[in-house]
Amino acid sequence: MKRASFSWMSIAILVLVVSCRERSSVPSQAAITELSLKRGLIITCGAPDHKLGVVEFPTSCGGEAQASFDLALQLLHSFEYDEAEKAFATAIAKNPACAMAYWGVAMANFHPLWTPPSERELKKGVKALAIAQSIAQKTPREAAYIKAIAAFYTNWERVNHRSRCLAFAQAMERVHATYPADNEATIFYALALTAAADPADKQFRSQRKAGQLLAALYPNEPNHPGIIHYLIHTYDYPELAALALPAARKYAAVAPSSAHALHMPSHIFTRLGLWQECVDSNLSSVSSAQCYAQQAGIKGHWDEELHGLDYLTYAYLQRGQNVQAKKQWEYLKTIKEVSPLNFKVAYAFASIPARYSLENRRWQEAARLPLDSTTVPWNKFPWQQAILHFARLLGAVHTSQLEPAKLELAQLQGLQARLAKEKDAYKANQVAIQVRAGEAWIHVLAGENAQALTLMNQAADLEDQTEKHPVTPCEIIPARELLGDMLLQLHQPHRALEAYVASLRKHPNRFNGLLGAGMAAEQADLPERAQFYYQQLVKVADAATANRPELPAARRYLTSHVVGGSVALRGK
Repeated sequence: MKRASFSWMSIAILVLVVSCRERSSVPSQAAITELSLKRGLIITCGAPDHKLGVVEFPTSCGGEAQASFDLALQLLHSFEYDEAEKAFATAIAKNPACAMAYWGVAMANFHPLWTPPSERELKKGVKALAIAQSIAQKTPREAAYIKAIAAFYTNWERVNHRSRCLAFAQAMERVHATYPADNEATIFYALALTAAADPADKQFRSQRKAGQLLAALYPNEPNHPGIIHYLIHTYDYPELAALALPAARKYAAVAPSSAHALHMPSHIFTRLGLWQECVDSNLSSVSSAQCYAQQAGIKGHWDEELHGLDYLTYAYLQRGQNVQAKKQWEYLKTIKEVSPLNFKVAYAFASIPARYSLENRRWQEAARLPLDSTTVPWNKFPWQQAILHFARLLGAVHTSQLEPAKLELAQLQGLQARLAKEKDAYKANQVAIQVRAGEAWIHVLAGENAQALTLMNQAADLEDQTEKHPVTPCEIIPARELLGDMLLQLHQPHRALEAYVASLRKHPNRFNGLLGAGMAAEQADLPERAQFYYQQLVKVADAATANRPELPAARRYLTSHVVGGSVALRGK
């Protein structure tokens, strides 16, 4: 594949010019040792032989180091950050003056679409960039890349993460403008746009721009892991998800050696309600993650496995496959150690039991969900802890336990206040939605229906204004679906149907959304609409192992209410 502006010949000429002008500086071994780089054999699972896609990024590092750099970049584009750092370390070992390898170390410790870097990772990135900047033997293009990632690390002690993500996006925009023929500059600019996107922007301006940039590159680089991967992240929203379906269905085949590449398509499958594809994707991902833990000598489990288990449980629940979903929860209970213990691990430990209990209306079970800190120190993860308190609140309300419900509400309010104090606006807002919904259901229990509906509508409106976090397949229960449940309980089926339909637009093919819509239409004496939603429900839960007790009733309704022909009411 040719890139007119960046041929190997032009790189060689630029290196020669730089070498003639100024003496190259090679970092000391002490400086390299101080980085504490991850080292060792590159571990990949799934497909053997490092099948990670095709990336071309010519540098001034030389042949042997270049091969390691290309492998590192393939891993980096699939968010295999630990293995990418190992490969960048190998490039450094082969050529300590390879400035771009230190850039790579800084990128591997950034992980822009995941949790913000730890203090240790930030310090490593700063040290790596200091070395990269000190090396004279680098091209102007390489210096531009190094300057761009430095914009993220600069003043990290005083400037918040989002502001530094915006600075990185602005810096990558300049690299992209200066080197328009450099596809990698375009790809990293698109990634930066997605990472810096405003979560409150419902027009998705940054995401749409990133998607357009990536889509323009795709025809000429159909096996580039970054293009395909970032298209999925860029369009990981209900309104945009269909645009990423071709990429989602291809990514696992392009980079089958990456556990994350095996999982990532399920983000789009979840958005579109394609549950069997979501199950298949995460079965492969979980298996690959288990393999990685074994090969890497991780004591316990790798965090990527827990992430896949969360999505897998959710997909099984939407298929009505309770036995399979419960198996994931039982397996979760056996997990006592995970590395690294991070936000997505805590999320899985909270969400899997909460989802199983709430989706199945097992209210007594929900009310008694434990807050066991043996594996997860919940005090370090207030947003995830709130999930369990919210589930316990709903369980208490639905089992007529007013005082326990109020105690859980107080816990939620305290966690929201803590997140607000920590200036974690997104997570504070997510807990605020749970607080509003929890208050609403407590009012229902107290017989104060008007106040309940006001608060529940506010919670649903607030949730509509934001997006779910990429770590989760869905809110624990969509607020507008909860509004439908409340309206149905208060004998307002027409309004309940409206709420369920609105929720299904954002969360297509959710089992309880379809079930609720069918029940609301049935109670509102709208047989054609009831037939449509029950038909969708039994189609979604068509597996032989689907055993939700509501399914036989839906089938009996369809048998006894043949309205005639197929019903075209999608979205109605």
